[in-house]
Amino acid sequence: MIQWRRRGTIRATVAASALVALALAACAPGEDNEGGEEAAPSDIETNVADMGDITLTVWDQQVRGGQADSIDQLNAAFEEAYPNVTIDRVSRSFADLQRVLRLAIQDDEAPDVVQANNNRSQMGAFVEAGLLRSLDGYADVYGWNDRFPASIRAHSSYSDDGTVFGSGNLYGLPQTGELIGVWYNKQKLDELGIEPPQTLADFEAALQAAKDAGEIPIQFGNKDQWPGIHTFGFLQNMYASRDEVRAFGYGNEGGDWTDDANATAAETLQKWVDAGYFTDGFNGLGYDPSWQDFSKGEGVFMISGSWLLADLRDAMGDDVGFMLPPVGDTGELTVTGATGLPFAIPTEGDNADAAAAYINFITSPEAMNILTDAGELPVVGAEQQQVSGTQAEVFDAWQTATSEDALVPYLDWGTPDAYDVITTNVQSYMGGDSSADELLGTLEDDYSSFVSENSGG
Repeated sequence: MIQWRRRGTIRATVAASALVALALAACAPGEDNEGGEEAAPSDIETNVADMGDITLTVWDQQVRGGQADSIDQLNAAFEEAYPNVTIDRVSRSFADLQRVLRLAIQDDEAPDVVQANNNRSQMGAFVEAGLLRSLDGYADVYGWNDRFPASIRAHSSYSDDGTVFGSGNLYGLPQTGELIGVWYNKQKLDELGIEPPQTLADFEAALQAAKDAGEIPIQFGNKDQWPGIHTFGFLQNMYASRDEVRAFGYGNEGGDWTDDANATAAETLQKWVDAGYFTDGFNGLGYDPSWQDFSKGEGVFMISGSWLLADLRDAMGDDVGFMLPPVGDTGELTVTGATGLPFAIPTEGDNADAAAAYINFITSPEAMNILTDAGELPVVGAEQQQVSGTQAEVFDAWQTATSEDALVPYLDWGTPDAYDVITTNVQSYMGGDSSADELLGTLEDDYSSFVSENSGG
């Protein structure tokens, strides 16, 4: 295991000062670039100070503690570096942003920077409709191709017609990495005499032991529907191969939702529901109230993302732990994860060059230090950070998953309708309103139809 040590809170202030100095030193004149879908490097203006007074409108979903703290600090540092820029920040929850973003970026007064979900129903559809700018020219100017490996850039890359996902032009840049693992209450595990389980069999035994002790085995709220994607995917990764899950996530050939592996995953999920392993009334409990209940001691385990690190650590201190998913029937570690939502530039925005400079600023190496101090997982450079405790467990999990090529994409990325299809049907299935055959048949219809149409079949 990699040993991480925390440098101390003073580093965030030092990093913010370094950001300002870096921004001012990096200015270089160029020609104004306010139109077109992609800027040629020679036409890009990088000297923000020479752009006149600008109000830069930024839409993000950084609403939780650590996320909000880091983006506020970075925005303040950007405005300090460039007094001619005022950042108008519009912050919405993930679910709210999903609902309203398309209308916003089509407007004549579109935001300058937005966080767009990587999936085909958002970023892919926006690219196809010409609503996002290619960032390839900016990547050349700012060195993003060197700073971010191809495996990271692939998660925000599409062909210019939106049909190919994972390669082509770059349309967004992320700040953070994220993965779905298991949060657990260390005190409760100690009381139950259980070590963090490493295999599916051990995990199920721990769930039953928690249930027998009168505890909530898995804290879970699915009123918002999207958490069900992660819960189903958590079990799917125990039975299906990495290649098949990647086929689903990228919308490529090679998967079959109705095969034995996926059927077993679905049946196991329903078995857990019937056994009472999830919070009572989970389909009526919101995601935020659910993790907040976990932070107050309601639940032994919680299947969720690394993005909760800062909030859970602040609420639970040393009592919260994080581990990678246990290994299932495939015999290999498979972990759902990717980048956080990338920052993109709408075509209709008025300040493309300033927007690109802002994205460069909030994804710089100095920004990664600020993210770390806020309790987030930087998408690059995590191995260079010095952290301890639960944060070290999250960073170590990221290092393990990436080094073992264990990451698989989110299931809702694969087709334009995947998000709606998976969320509603998993919620219905877990609520007992449909069968495994109905769930998987619906998912297969959406997936196979898209793959056939997208490949010209």
